[in-house]
Amino acid sequence: MTQAKSSYWQKVVDQAQAGHEQPTPFFTLAPMEAVTDTVFRRVVEKAAGPDAYYTEFTNARSIAHPKAKFSVQGRLAVADDESMPIAQIWGNRPEDFRSAANDLKTRGYEAVDINMGCPDGTVIKNGGGSDLIRHQDDAAAIIAAAKESGLVVSVKTRLGFNDFETYKTWLPFLLEQDVQVLTIHLRTRKEMSKVPAHYEVIDEIVAMRDAISPRTLLQINGDIKDRAAGLELAAAHPGVDGIMIGRGIFESPWAFEKAPSDHTLEESLDLLRLQLDLHDEVTKLYGPRHFQKLKRFFKIYVRSFSYASDLRMALMETNTTDEVRQALADFDRQWQAHQKQA
Repeated sequence: MTQAKSSYWQKVVDQAQAGHEQPTPFFTLAPMEAVTDTVFRRVVEKAAGPDAYYTEFTNARSIAHPKAKFSVQGRLAVADDESMPIAQIWGNRPEDFRSAANDLKTRGYEAVDINMGCPDGTVIKNGGGSDLIRHQDDAAAIIAAAKESGLVVSVKTRLGFNDFETYKTWLPFLLEQDVQVLTIHLRTRKEMSKVPAHYEVIDEIVAMRDAISPRTLLQINGDIKDRAAGLELAAAHPGVDGIMIGRGIFESPWAFEKAPSDHTLEESLDLLRLQLDLHDEVTKLYGPRHFQKLKRFFKIYVRSFSYASDLRMALMETNTTDEVRQALADFDRQWQAHQKQA
C-alpha cells in the first residue's frame, strides 16, 4: 500500500498557482476520525468519489516519534488503487510538523492539511485543533515548519473559538501565512454543529482572500449534504473554489454523484459487503481493528426501505464481519420470500 496514484489535489493547486480559475468547484470528503481511512475512502470511490480525500487526523508527534510509527501505519495507509489523499495532522510543536511532513513526503503524500478546527477537548488540552485559534504564534510556526517539506500545505479551521467575530482577525491572519488551500468550517468551536453554518459571511471571506492572498484556494465546509447543494452554494457565492462534504456522506454514499439517480437496495448492500471485505484486508495487513466502530456505517447502507430497521437491529447484534455477512444472507432470503409473496 505505497504506490497510490497522484492526486487531483495537486493538479488543482498547480492550476490555481498559475492563475487559472476553476470552471466548477472541486469537491472533497472531509477528514473524519475513525471514518476516512483507506477502507471507507475506497467504498466512497466505488459509489461516487469526490475529487480528493483526506486521511483521518493524525498526531504529528506520533508520526515523528520512532516508537509510535507502527501505531499510525493503518491511519496513513493508502491502497495501490487509490488516489493519494491529503494527510491531515494536528499538534502545536513546529519540530513535530517539520519531521512529520518530511516523513509523509517519503510515503508518497503530496499534500498535508493542518487541523486548526477540531473541537475535541483532549486535542485542545494538547494545544492542537481549534486551540490554535487562540495561539496565532504557534499557528504561524507550524505552518512555516510544514512548508519546509515542499508539500502543498493547507489549513482547515473554524470561524473562531468562542467568539463568532474572531473570524474578522483570524482568517486574515491565516491568509497572510500564504497557505495554498484554506478550508473553513463556518461555525465556531463553541457552536460545534449545533447551529446552522454561517453562509452569510462567505462573500466577506472571499473578499478577504482576494485582498490578502488571491491565489489561496478557498474551500467551504458545513451543512453541505451533496454535490448539488455544493454547486448551488458555489454559484451563490462566486470565488469559492472548493466544497467539502462531511456528515452528508452518512445520508448517502452517493453524495458526490454528478448525475443523481435512484439506487437499489442491492447496490447499497453491495457497498456494505465491499466495506466488510476491505475491513478484513486491512486487518490482515495492520492488525485488529475495532469492530464496534464499523457499526456506525450500517445506517449509511441500511435505510429508506421496508424492514430497514429490522436489518439494522440484526446488524447491530453482530460482533464479526462474518456475522454481518450471515445477517445479510439471512435478510436476502427473507427479502426474496417477501417479494415472491407480494
